[in-house]
Amino acid sequence: MKTFSEKKAPSVPHKKLSAKERFERKELSKKKRQNRLLERVKREFEQVEREKAEASAVISVPTIAEGEAASTLSIAVPGSILDNAQSQELRTYLAGQIARAACIFQVDEIIVFDDRGCINQATDKMGTVDTAQGSTSARRCCVQLARILQYLECPQYLRKFFFPMHNDLKYCGLISPLDSQHHLRQASEFEFREGVVTNKPTKKERSAFVNVGLLNDVLVDGQLEPGLRVTVKMPSGVDLKSKKIRGKVVSPTLPRQETGIYWGYNVRIANSLSEVFTKSSYKGGYDLTVGTSDTGRNVREIEPNSLKFQHALVVFGGVLGLEPALENDVKLNVDNVELLFDHYVNTVPRQGSRTVRTEEAILISLAALGEKLEPTNHPKEFKHFDAIPQSQDTGIQQYAFNEKKKSKKHSKEVSETSIEAASTSDDMSRFD
Repeated sequence: MKTFSEKKAPSVPHKKLSAKERFERKELSKKKRQNRLLERVKREFEQVEREKAEASAVISVPTIAEGEAASTLSIAVPGSILDNAQSQELRTYLAGQIARAACIFQVDEIIVFDDRGCINQATDKMGTVDTAQGSTSARRCCVQLARILQYLECPQYLRKFFFPMHNDLKYCGLISPLDSQHHLRQASEFEFREGVVTNKPTKKERSAFVNVGLLNDVLVDGQLEPGLRVTVKMPSGVDLKSKKIRGKVVSPTLPRQETGIYWGYNVRIANSLSEVFTKSSYKGGYDLTVGTSDTGRNVREIEPNSLKFQHALVVFGGVLGLEPALENDVKLNVDNVELLFDHYVNTVPRQGSRTVRTEEAILISLAALGEKLEPTNHPKEFKHFDAIPQSQDTGIQQYAFNEKKKSKKHSKEVSETSIEAASTSDDMSRFD
């Protein structure tokens, strides 16, 4: 017998809809379908617009206006000075001295020019090197000097990606490291880093991973070609050991513009003296050109801060000076090399040696011209020294730690030997 709760509830008869109500309900459902379709199209359109904005934000790397950019200093050095060195080791060390001088005085560009001109290039051995202007063919000595300068400027963790085994770099271990401010360590908490785009796959279509010398790669927006060297701006206060770091690709000039840090130099090759001036990397060329020679004006006669510039160029000669470079350049129609420059100076007016080597002249000249040059736009004063490697991080501290560890191990071995000797003597006392 069924209880009251188990009895079936009486069925309610369906109300028969009128034709008008059926039409209204049909129109309502149709409108809902249209709204859902419009919402989906709207979401897809917004997604496409976001992807376009992200792609354009990376492809068009932000640049700095000419009037706002910090003033630059360039030096031009003849590649023939390597031919004056007697061995491959000395040639490499000579290139290292030039790189060290450029780093110390914060040179923005090094131009390696051929002072023998294009006349002898048909018979001399040629080489090829990749620069910011693309693949460049030049005389072997110029290519070798440019390659070593590029190698030394590159941060250590990136060198294996851009510099395969090469005979020109065989003795680079003999060179003193630049220890430049942009050569960051893994623990350096600086907001900018140099990196290389990897071929690691990403979940997002228009994005890429960049190796910036940390434990994990940094994800940046934009479709970038693998193997490309880029400057990445890191988020402030980021954990360097995190596996999910998102960065932003920026212009290589931005670190110095925002913080005042020295961010290394660029290397350019000129196949003649005239190309040093005509193929400038800067819009409008160099507004101040200085030539160095023992026949020039005494540098001490120049008033301090009188040489104003936005892009300055200091040109150094080879073994025989700048005169051979002028004679071998078919495009220059001047008789005196002094006419090529705004100022032609002698930076060592009372030299005791009959000759001043080019690598010595670079150091002396940049030091002498330092108080004479007046940049139009001074770079900011760099104050973030706690975020970059200091002198104690360059191996001295590690060397001291290894020595301390070695001495501690030695003292431990001595103590163990003395204990063993003591125990042996105790054992032998039983036979006395």
